[in-house]
Amino acid sequence: MVGGGGLIQLPALMLMPGLAPVTALATNKLAGLAGTASAALAYGRRTRFQVRTAAPAVVLAFLGALAGALLATRVPSSTFTPIVIAALCVVLVITLTRPRLFSSVRRALPGRSFLRRILPASALIGVYDGFIGPGTGSFLLIALIGAGRMPLLAATSLSKLVNAATNLGALLLFSGQGVLDWRLGLIMAAANVAGAQTGARWAIRVGAGLIRGVLIVVVLALILVLVRRSFA
Repeated sequence: MVGGGGLIQLPALMLMPGLAPVTALATNKLAGLAGTASAALAYGRRTRFQVRTAAPAVVLAFLGALAGALLATRVPSSTFTPIVIAALCVVLVITLTRPRLFSSVRRALPGRSFLRRILPASALIGVYDGFIGPGTGSFLLIALIGAGRMPLLAATSLSKLVNAATNLGALLLFSGQGVLDWRLGLIMAAANVAGAQTGARWAIRVGAGLIRGVLIVVVLALILVLVRRSFA
């Protein structure tokens, strides 16, 4: 509905005994790519992508994700959980304090002005997604609505496409590092496609109010679980 699934998938993977954090991150990218690409197709049937604005954002996000994934293979695993908790807190605060971002209908900025605001955000979010990931889809959506002033449906559609590019970039690097659990990832990918199609249809039919409420509940629950795990 509003994201790439990493807010739910990655913390859940990190709770699995015996699964290294970098393997959890890599496996999440495989499942996430399947889901975001599927959702992008679903939204694309309702709103067309503007190639001149979408293509530069997709390319920069893809390159950023490659750099972020490389960084993820070289940092201590103990840093992952605090970063996930911090990212979840940021998403929760923005969602609680800026409800109009999810409900307002706006006219997008002209092409050059839009790109000046969105391209740096795409690159930075791409690095973040390659490095750790949870909340990327929500960060993209907030950037497109807040900075780019896009209408909700168009912003959601473009966020899925960019998120698919970041997942692909990170997945390409992780697959070459030998840290991916392909069996688990493919099983999750199949489920992710089903969930993405369902979520996209709900988002189109139900509207932003329910989407925002679900996001708040899920993020808060995951913060509590991970904080409890960190101090257990």
